[in-house]
Amino acid sequence: GLFGVPELSCPEGFQEAQDKALQESEHLVQKACSTPPGPETVMIFDQLSDSLCRVADLADFVKIAHPDFAFREAAEEACRNIGTVVEKLNTDVELCQSLRRLLADEIVTSSLDPETRRVAELFMFDFEISGIHLDEEKRKKAVNLNVRILDLCNEFLTGTHLPNKIDKHVLPEHIRYNFTAEGNCLQVAGLHADCPDDLVREAAYKIFLYPNAEQLRRLEELLASRNSLAQLVGYDTFAHRALQGTMAKNPETVRQFLEKLSEQLSKRTQKDFEMMTKMKTKLNPQNSKLMPWDHPYYSGVLRAERYNIDPGLYCPFFSLGACMEGLNSLFSQLLGISLYAEQTQRGEVWSEDVRKLAVVHETEGLLGYIYCDFFQRPDKPHQDCHFTVRGGRLRENGEYQLPVVVLMLSLPPSTRSAPTLLSPGMMENLFHEMGHAMHSMLGRTRYQHVTGTRCPTDFAEVPSILMEYFANDYRVVNQFARHYKTGQPLPKNMVSRLCESKKVCAAADMQLQVFYAALDQIYHGKHPLKKSTTEILKETQEKVYGLPYVPNTAWQLRFSHLVGYGAKYYSYLMSRAVASMVWKQCFARDPFDRAMGERYRREMLAHGGGKEPILMVQGMLQKSPSVEDFVDALVSDLDQDFETFITDS
Repeated sequence: GLFGVPELSCPEGFQEAQDKALQESEHLVQKACSTPPGPETVMIFDQLSDSLCRVADLADFVKIAHPDFAFREAAEEACRNIGTVVEKLNTDVELCQSLRRLLADEIVTSSLDPETRRVAELFMFDFEISGIHLDEEKRKKAVNLNVRILDLCNEFLTGTHLPNKIDKHVLPEHIRYNFTAEGNCLQVAGLHADCPDDLVREAAYKIFLYPNAEQLRRLEELLASRNSLAQLVGYDTFAHRALQGTMAKNPETVRQFLEKLSEQLSKRTQKDFEMMTKMKTKLNPQNSKLMPWDHPYYSGVLRAERYNIDPGLYCPFFSLGACMEGLNSLFSQLLGISLYAEQTQRGEVWSEDVRKLAVVHETEGLLGYIYCDFFQRPDKPHQDCHFTVRGGRLRENGEYQLPVVVLMLSLPPSTRSAPTLLSPGMMENLFHEMGHAMHSMLGRTRYQHVTGTRCPTDFAEVPSILMEYFANDYRVVNQFARHYKTGQPLPKNMVSRLCESKKVCAAADMQLQVFYAALDQIYHGKHPLKKSTTEILKETQEKVYGLPYVPNTAWQLRFSHLVGYGAKYYSYLMSRAVASMVWKQCFARDPFDRAMGERYRREMLAHGGGKEPILMVQGMLQKSPSVEDFVDALVSDLDQDFETFITDS
């Protein structure tokens, strides 16, 4: 069976696994309600969470990645059913009372260790944001809103990827071949951001982002439903509800962070736009106005021209085997951890090219498993991501339930003449996703509810982004980057050029992220919204980003992060700020410093979500960072390294 779960040897097994989980959860609800207040209450709640998550998390992955449609469909159904049960449990008054009795008993709560107390408070928080304090009618309304939001999220997400069709005669003949033909129509399935032809990018932008009335209705209903739910359970806005317990804590801090960052970036962004405009004028004198479809392309052209970083020059040094050796060596030196390939059983994996790695600590032994689903295949989503399939926890019998995760990438397969070769971007993504995997392996909490990456969103990206800093350091890269044919190491100046090239137009790239984060905050802020979502997009784009809005486009309808990162898109920027501070203060001097690696594990990775995020950051940095510190960390990363600049000049 999939992941070694016997029921999942066929799609129908999802029904069986789900029924088993629901039966177990009923038994645990009764147990929780009849147990006197004490640490055992928290343990039962965590078992309840684990029994449902073991099916829901696994199904969450299978519904996206399994090549067999029947498996995907069965997993989708299981997700929906378990999601509905969770929403009902979150408004179960009797279940909540058992937890409330525990938290109201001062003698008992003062005897709880900090992690148990935090987990109890987090479970209580789940009840509160679901409206447990409301009367029965309003509670029902909250459950219905939650279920509706779940459906709208799925529908909206599907809509973000759907291609737009256009009559082929509308487009000039010489650019039609760039798009997929379907009878008399052309399908436009993306922005074609890397295409050198300005007209192709312009056409793709205007067609792919042309507003779809059904998708617009979904987005409006999703935002309104989220706001209704937040207000129903006592929050001013959905953003206030979503930011409880995060590093930022509230929308005001996020706004302050984004405004200060935007202020610090503005002059640099202007300079970047001027450079891109010059380049566009040089290549296309008739049409030199910089437009939104130009930014990704011309920043790439500038990078390549200034630093000559053709990915083809780098790929031969980054074979998948070499990169995995590099990660193994880094983890071994920093954390005492090694990765070993394991044989899989029949039916355990969903595609024959999936590899299973055992993560082993030099003294603590086996920590968990990583399934590596690294290669492209038809129907596989093109996103790189990390999935928790099973969370770690201390079982009732004293054994530790080992965490299981999947890393999903889209790497090209090996050929007869060459192994799988990664571009520098793919190599960095591999390190990024491995950062999440290590967090899952080392966040060995007693409770599954806060294991590994189950922590606030603006902290969850810190370990993965920190790994990008390692991937861009010559001392680390030099340990593994070897030409697959000659064994020659990657020259130092090539690594320096690559790192410096990333700073070209980086202010404009960051400003674009600030714009996305600001838009997300406004959409999830005060309702009813003052204007339509498209008018808000136009206003915010021109004010925050600086490139003109294009009439009859609605980029927000392709903004898939509104589903998983609603009101939290800023997290990428804030996590990067923290990762930057940790790198500079703790690892820049020596990226293999074992004492620092142990401190990083002890202060930041070990707690999962079992400790307040800002306290983990304080423990690591030995100080409490301010919003200004976050902004300074991000902006200082944009400064050119003088030494590389001089040697390259």
